[in-house]
Amino acid sequence: GVDVGVVDGAVVADGCASPDVVVVAPAVRDTPGEGQDPTGELAARLGAWLADDRLAGTRFVVATRGAVATGAEDAAPEPLVAALWGVVRSLQAAYPGRLTLVDVAGDVSGDGDVSAHVAGGRDGEDGREAALLRAVEDGHDQAAIRTGVLLVPRLTRISVPAEPEPEPEPDPASALGPDGLVVISGGDTARGTALARHLVTAYGARHLLLLSANGLPEDAAAAMRTELGQEGAQVSMAVCDPADRTALDAVLDTQDRPVTAAVHIEEPGPGRTLDASLRGMTHLDERTRRAGPALFVVVTSTAGVLGSPGRPERAAADQFGEALVRRRRALGLGGLALAWGPLPGEQGTAPVAGAVPLPEALALFDAALTADQGPLVLLRPSTTGLPGGEPVPAVLRHLVDAPSGLPTSDEPAVAEFRRRLEAESESGRQRTALALVREHAAATLGLASADAVEADQAFSAFGFTSLTAVALRNRVNAATGARLAATVVFDHPTPAALARHLVREVTGRRREQEQAPVRARGVSDEPVAIVAMGCHLPGEVRTPEDLWRLVADGRDAIAGFPEDRGWDLAGLFDSDPDAVGTSYVREGGFLSDAGGFDATFFGISPREALAMDPQQRLLLETAWETFENAGIDPTSLHGTDVGVFSGVMYHDYGSDAGSAAEGLEGHLGVGSAGSVVSGRVAYALGLTGPAVTVDTACSSSLVALHLAAQAVRTGECSLALAGGVAVMSRPTSFIEFSRQRGLAPDGRCKSFAEGADGTNWSEGVGLVLLERLSDARRNGHQVLAVVRGTAVNQDGASNGLTAPNGPSQERVIRQALANAGLSVADVDAVEAHGTGTSLGDPIEAQALLATYGQNRPEEQPLWLGSLKSNIGHAQAAAGVAGVIKMVLAMRHNTLPKTLYADEPTSKVDWASGAVSLLSEARAWPETGRPRRAGISSFGVSG
Repeated sequence: GVDVGVVDGAVVADGCASPDVVVVAPAVRDTPGEGQDPTGELAARLGAWLADDRLAGTRFVVATRGAVATGAEDAAPEPLVAALWGVVRSLQAAYPGRLTLVDVAGDVSGDGDVSAHVAGGRDGEDGREAALLRAVEDGHDQAAIRTGVLLVPRLTRISVPAEPEPEPEPDPASALGPDGLVVISGGDTARGTALARHLVTAYGARHLLLLSANGLPEDAAAAMRTELGQEGAQVSMAVCDPADRTALDAVLDTQDRPVTAAVHIEEPGPGRTLDASLRGMTHLDERTRRAGPALFVVVTSTAGVLGSPGRPERAAADQFGEALVRRRRALGLGGLALAWGPLPGEQGTAPVAGAVPLPEALALFDAALTADQGPLVLLRPSTTGLPGGEPVPAVLRHLVDAPSGLPTSDEPAVAEFRRRLEAESESGRQRTALALVREHAAATLGLASADAVEADQAFSAFGFTSLTAVALRNRVNAATGARLAATVVFDHPTPAALARHLVREVTGRRREQEQAPVRARGVSDEPVAIVAMGCHLPGEVRTPEDLWRLVADGRDAIAGFPEDRGWDLAGLFDSDPDAVGTSYVREGGFLSDAGGFDATFFGISPREALAMDPQQRLLLETAWETFENAGIDPTSLHGTDVGVFSGVMYHDYGSDAGSAAEGLEGHLGVGSAGSVVSGRVAYALGLTGPAVTVDTACSSSLVALHLAAQAVRTGECSLALAGGVAVMSRPTSFIEFSRQRGLAPDGRCKSFAEGADGTNWSEGVGLVLLERLSDARRNGHQVLAVVRGTAVNQDGASNGLTAPNGPSQERVIRQALANAGLSVADVDAVEAHGTGTSLGDPIEAQALLATYGQNRPEEQPLWLGSLKSNIGHAQAAAGVAGVIKMVLAMRHNTLPKTLYADEPTSKVDWASGAVSLLSEARAWPETGRPRRAGISSFGVSG
């Protein structure tokens, strides 16, 4: 962990003057444990202070002890303290001119001498306080103080003689030999595979072991073995992350050759934590010390030297690796730290660092081995700096002719930008501002051109963090004279959105927008139209039309348990209902494509997509399809007040503690959150209306529709998606209901039938798009059906928390009819809950008979059916699936057959009202009025 001490007030009270200088003295206490970040607190605190506009004039001094070595006589740096320098260098790259980084020999605690003397301006016995004060006053970014002398870090070129000196020192590479083992950690990276080939062809290595957390793809691994085999080398590969000491020991203990060379490539993916990187380097160092390898190389990026605004944790890992090698050398062990700059096509850590082609980089690697010096940097710096006077990292000042301060406004350029905005049309202003935003976004990230910065993609997708976001804000402010807030990139999260905001800011139109009146919302009893539908259901149903074909043909969609979800199918089934942990049913209604998702289409990274609950993925895809079914381009809805109301009841995706795959931790929390199911759709499509997730178990989708219809009627949103989704990541529901003996042994729901012997689970997703009827007609949207009324209630203190309650069902039916302004005789058919249980179905049927079955002619009974007989109980998607089925039935003038209902259950007094079971398909009754249907859903909680 990190303790942060602050001098002269890091927190500024409102109305008080901010301090000129704040000294921060971070102290790393111990080696971090697994999962801990030794630098995160410092980065978070400094980042918050630097982004605070009240502290805009304050310079922060970060004082460390033992973080750097200034020469051979200096003690080797402490690796964990050195990691702090990587963090602060990254902050300096994001906030030029705001930070001074100083390493002081001696005590630098927050209440020690250094801070007191800086505040008081007194000099100490060794002159270090005066030197520290001079570092601040002279504007140095980085410095070290030794015996009162101020030293600043600078990279210098080194030259390697073309011919070796007479009687040279032994070349460590010559010790590789044909019998030793070369271990390369990070063997699946571009640098790892390149060095493997190079050590074979240039140094005669004959036995290689490549370690990597994920392993090379099978084809690439086979090709490398073949290629190097032709050179006489044997290549072994192991999936092993050195951060796991047990796994590393297990792999190395099986080797029958001494380790003569160890090379670690520190090239972490975006999901790798800092502590994993530090542990990986530490374990490889400790494990190979016994063998005394002649060659021990740690290859890092240049982030630690130059700073990395987007990934300070990578810069911290790089500095840790450099310090680790310095400590090895101080102990008389071999070691080379090599900071390897970007290869062609890679993003650099700073725009001033040019790419080095691989053949040239390998030649420089050879030179580094020959030089046998301290930490080396393999880099091709620009000699003229950057366009626009962008500051360069302090360590390059001797090599690059460029300014070192904060980007300042170029007054003529600012004036020209503003003149162009005033002279151009509105579309021209947007193009000009967008070009500027994309240019500066690319420069902030170190990209060679703005081509990769897409106008409508989120900044976060490009790798922007809170640090780079502020750096972009600084650049845009300097280029335009605007005064954008530090949070502007988060408030306007795409280049196009930021460009629109920039135009409003510069032209003064933002104030006009803020002063525009807000339309008051009222209450309306106007009907709500269904203008589009979308669904994915069992039986390869991917559209509403597919669903109609399934029910019209009387097909059964129940099938065996899925084989692609990691379920123990062999151990899951047991015909004994009392067998713990098993299901006596081995069939259900499943989506065959639940794992499929086009992440690229929605601009979602593969890692994030894998961490997303399939329910989020399916709902997002179905939302897109539903808008298209309405003839609406989903991209045209960005920024509009469209609402999303979704039911969901499963929240267990990726929920095993500690079982997350490498790189998924940090994504699963959002990826599996039920609240995000609706929010994901709103975020992906840019919808600004209400986004509400509902969990009332199996009634969730109809409750969501009820809330959506209210929101549309009151004007809270102009359009609303409503529905639900259910995907079973685990077989828990089958196991639970097996213990309760609530499942039909044959897996079929026999709704309201004499043979009803239980329910069965299925899954799916369904959505309807709602719009006020007058708006739908005005906008030219096809009206598929009209929602006249809805109602929701609760059983209250009934005969058990999970037991159905007839009187409550009667009340909710009457309330829905009252809200619709209809009588029971105005409804022709009901799509019932109809789960096929011996208790629930009779209670529901009696409630229907007591309401819809009364006060209607015997020759015009209420027709009763259930989709569950075709697809099973789709749970949170069941209600909306019933809505879609009945809309299709009305449009096709047909009431589909309910399967397995040849004989109505004898547990219901069917003679007590005019209700008939749809044991056969029949034409919709002709009544001379609009066709009407009711849909019911009930949740297990009442």
